Amino acid sequence: MAKEKNDTSKKTKSSFTSITIPFPLAGKIKARIEGSGFTSLSSYVTFVLREILGQVDDETKKAEKKPLSTIEKEALFDRLKNLGYI
Repeated sequence: MAKEKNDTSKKTKSSFTSITIPFPLAGKIKARIEGSGFTSLSSYVTFVLREILGQVDDETKKAEKKPLSTIEKEALFDRLKNLGYI
């Protein structure tokens, strides 16, 4: 019977990943965070993404709970008809 290796490097998971962005965008972000209290480009981008995703989640939840009004239904029907779906 083969003995299993005790390889902990495969079991260790990092809590971060890398994402690449264009240099010009990184420069704009660095300029924006000067004096803001953010210590790095990464911390600012993380903050912004959390804020945006939180807003999107909130809007999605609101949209799921709120039924369409008669006016919204009519506008949707007209739009679908103009696009040729109806």
